[in-house]
Amino acid sequence: MDEARLTKALSAVLGPALSAELTADFIKLRRDAATATLERASPGKFVETFVQCLQFVASGKFEAKPAVDEYLSKKVENEGSLPEGLRICAARLARTIYTLRNKRNIAHKNPIDPNTFDLALAHESAAWIMAELLRNATGVLMQEAGALIAQLQVPVGTLVEEIDGLRLVHADTSVRGEILILLHSHYPDRVAVADILKTMSARSSGSVKNRLGELRMEKLLHGDSKTGYRLTQVGHAGAVAEIANLMKAA
Repeated sequence: MDEARLTKALSAVLGPALSAELTADFIKLRRDAATATLERASPGKFVETFVQCLQFVASGKFEAKPAVDEYLSKKVENEGSLPEGLRICAARLARTIYTLRNKRNIAHKNPIDPNTFDLALAHESAAWIMAELLRNATGVLMQEAGALIAQLQVPVGTLVEEIDGLRLVHADTSVRGEILILLHSHYPDRVAVADILKTMSARSSGSVKNRLGELRMEKLLHGDSKTGYRLTQVGHAGAVAEIANLMKAA
């Protein structure tokens, strides 16, 4: 996914600031879908920014903190200046994403296991919205718009899979990279060393323990062999960069 290219294309209809923010929100949601990482703010943030985009397209201005649900449920379909695809279809999809974010497991912990199907639906709906915005963008060559829409339609690869309570990392990466991706999927919770070793049983346990020590020394991890480890903010940024590079290469 070429973030800069997508931002440039959307700026024709949204302006540079909103196009950059919406693209960044979508990329975060795509990464969460790839790593099966739930309980994040990315679906809600994407919808909030999209509401600002609708307001901007309709009136040339937008609210800093829009009343998202009220706008999507009561106002947007009366915005006659919006193309129907955005006013009706995209707006209803956005409200679905927002509902999943608020009422299901995407944003909140509860006794039910997090539902990755909710996250997958949110991602696919967001991709459709992005494609519809591109379809309405002016000043973008049809060939370029078509190429970008094709990128959006490429299925997101699954980097993390959960089986019997164990999360497995499916990525051609180093031991260091695998640890970062694994702990990213649990962030901000700690993961016991025994669980890390079980997840990474195909690797040498000595190599895993050595990398854990190195990452802790570099302050990418916090914790110890008794309490387990979690990512620091710097470690989380490193994990995001690792995931981004893998997704670019996919």
